[in-house]
Amino acid sequence: MKKVYHLSTCSTCQRIIKELGIGEEFEYQDIKKESITPEQLEEMKRLAGSYENLFSRVAMKYKAWGLKEKNLGEEDYKNYILEEYTFLKRPVFIIDGKIYIGNSKKNVAAVAEALA
Repeated sequence: MKKVYHLSTCSTCQRIIKELGIGEEFEYQDIKKESITPEQLEEMKRLAGSYENLFSRVAMKYKAWGLKEKNLGEEDYKNYILEEYTFLKRPVFIIDGKIYIGNSKKNVAAVAEALA
């Protein structure tokens, strides 16, 4: 299975998808238009090791909601990601049972290597 969770309105997500030359072999899910289901998040957590690994601390709402001052646990990360799509660190690629999270150069290089 090859899938990417992304935002069609995120220029960084779109740039990475274009750079990697990803096409029809991937299933695309725009997380703003089609919310992440609890089952999908559970699968991502299983592959990533924790909800915290999937959680974006650079989301604007992280600071706006005062989450920076809170001591968040796994259940909190899970609930915030399900409640607000911007809390998912993106893009998230799932390629043949492995997960690649975020837009760091290291992560994008790992996705490129997985596709090679």
